[in-house]
Amino acid sequence: MSEQDLLNLMSRKNVAPWRQSLARWIESKAIQNFIIAVILLNGLILGLETSDALMARAGIFLLFVDKLCLVVFILEIALKFTAYRFHFFRSGWNWFDFFVVAIALAPGAGPWAVLRSLRILRVLRLLTVMPQLRKVVAAFVHAIPGLSGVMVIMAVFFYTMGVLATNLFGDAFPQWFGTLGSSLFSLFQVMTLESWSMGIVRPVMEVFPWAWAFFVPFIIIATFTILNLFIGIIVSTMQELQSLPDPNLPAADLKKTLARMEEDLAVLRSHIER
Repeated sequence: MSEQDLLNLMSRKNVAPWRQSLARWIESKAIQNFIIAVILLNGLILGLETSDALMARAGIFLLFVDKLCLVVFILEIALKFTAYRFHFFRSGWNWFDFFVVAIALAPGAGPWAVLRSLRILRVLRLLTVMPQLRKVVAAFVHAIPGLSGVMVIMAVFFYTMGVLATNLFGDAFPQWFGTLGSSLFSLFQVMTLESWSMGIVRPVMEVFPWAWAFFVPFIIIATFTILNLFIGIIVSTMQELQSLPDPNLPAADLKKTLARMEEDLAVLRSHIER
């Protein structure tokens, strides 16, 4: 839960004092640091479990520590639900925590066995526990409307260049450009600059010397322009979120922050008028 959710719980009059005390305790810095340490330990254990040699020597111990970490996560969610009741599910972060922990409770055999491999998603709980990481995720979510326009532009551009590449190079290089799907995948490889020169472009240029006129503009537009638009939108959104006052601050601090923002706007207006 965020600090705002804790403040909302504290301000409600019909909440029992013991629930408020429990919420303050579970949201305290010491408990959150402990949860972060357990998440990191659990991630390390899940990584060690991928080694057959280590599992043969210390498999019982590793599985015991894994179960112990799971017990800690279950207790954390249970205590939060006890404190917040159904307000617990008003937060998307809590839904994510609940889903990640519930996966670990799936049976380890039968059709549910595949879900057991998703236990590593518990490491992603760092995104919900650490406020700094939550801000990054929040910035990305807020940037989705702006990114959707860029994604549409990229899809149209990729489709156009894919059809063109299939028509131009498909007969000579069917393994790369024989179908529209293979062309799109090859162009995606070129966009990521993974073996694009020696792996694709230079062999194509041995047959079509003018092929550089197709691939060089594609790289400039797809790699250096469109992808930088993604980065620019996300960075701009993060700066906008950072400039907003923190709603968890006391009212006096919020007033001071708003006053400073108004002073900055007044100075900016004076410069513009000049």
